[in-house]
Amino acid sequence: MRTTELPTTVDQRGLPVPALLALATAVFITALTETLPAGVLPAMSADLGVSESAAGQSVTIYAIGTAATAIPLTAATAGWPRRRLLLSAMAGFAAANTVTALSASYPLTMAARFVAGVAAGLAWALLAGYARRLAPVALQGKAIAIAMTGAPLALSLGVPAGTFLGKLLGWWVAFLIMTVLAVGVIAWIAAAVPDHPGQERAERTPVLRALAVPGVLPVLFTTFVFVLAHTVLYTYIAPFLDRLGMGGSTDAVLLAFGVASLVGIWFTGAHIHRRLRTLTVASTLLVAAAAAVLAVTAGSPLLVHLAAVLWGLGWGGIPTLLQTAVGDAGAEHADAAQAMLVTLWNAAMASGGVVGGLLLDRFGSDTFPWTVLALMAPVLAVVVAARRHGFPAERATR
Repeated sequence: MRTTELPTTVDQRGLPVPALLALATAVFITALTETLPAGVLPAMSADLGVSESAAGQSVTIYAIGTAATAIPLTAATAGWPRRRLLLSAMAGFAAANTVTALSASYPLTMAARFVAGVAAGLAWALLAGYARRLAPVALQGKAIAIAMTGAPLALSLGVPAGTFLGKLLGWWVAFLIMTVLAVGVIAWIAAAVPDHPGQERAERTPVLRALAVPGVLPVLFTTFVFVLAHTVLYTYIAPFLDRLGMGGSTDAVLLAFGVASLVGIWFTGAHIHRRLRTLTVASTLLVAAAAAVLAVTAGSPLLVHLAAVLWGLGWGGIPTLLQTAVGDAGAEHADAAQAMLVTLWNAAMASGGVVGGLLLDRFGSDTFPWTVLALMAPVLAVVVAARRHGFPAERATR
């Protein structure tokens, strides 16, 4: 087992697939822990004795934990070896998911979800950069795409499977399975992922300095608004479908969304090196089109599933696109820019959970697609405008 910086021969061999797949599994656990309540919201709220909107705040508190701690924890652990830091985050997921599964108390559940969010802050701030450093420059986009495959897999397989298990055995079973997966990936990372040293103190960049780098702000704005729009709808997809008379089809709709996300991330990984800007514009338009279909549908299962496919195609590549874009824009400040992206990503998820809950309680779930449409308009405007820095037509090879 190697514990030193990767040698330059990695560039000659190409992509270290086993190590990247281990990172993808870590991403899978992170993404599924975050989004699993969306698929089991009715059962989870009933067992905890709270409303669905209150149970939905389990996604919000997770995101708050990540947003509040990603930057300070990234700074505090900058000198840690990268593998030890990732293993610590996975251990945090194992502990938090165990408590979530066994808790019958809403406050205790929310505390466990906050701890899981803290673990996610550590993981998300380092996973994309870790994958990037495992690959030669020309293959860095593909390396990030492989690692980020865990996110759409969590949505395409994990959440539908968790929803099914929630109906069959109880929602808490899915969280216990997440604990088992976390323990397994700890062993895999220890065995297969080469270590990288942390940064020396003299090499560390103040995080806020990255804001002054041209292109970073447009990517961060796009991240916040895009994720906010997605979270408003995704967190409360079960009550939205229930209003359409499709409450029993939540797992099937999420499966359609997730499979389409896999296609989206595969296509992104194949073309991101040359078409990052085009892919980002296309993703924005696809999510907007999905929202438009949902806004006008009267509960037609065919149209709902079509919208789920469009949504998944648009969303699947977004984590890879935005993390690659902010890494390119940040240049030598890429690590600081990534930490800010993680913070804003999760701040957007926290805001989406709150905004969605307020919309659900006060105006009903009909407002969700229209909210997504309204938010996609400024996203498209910023991406189109940032043609020189942020989302250039051609990626610079550094």
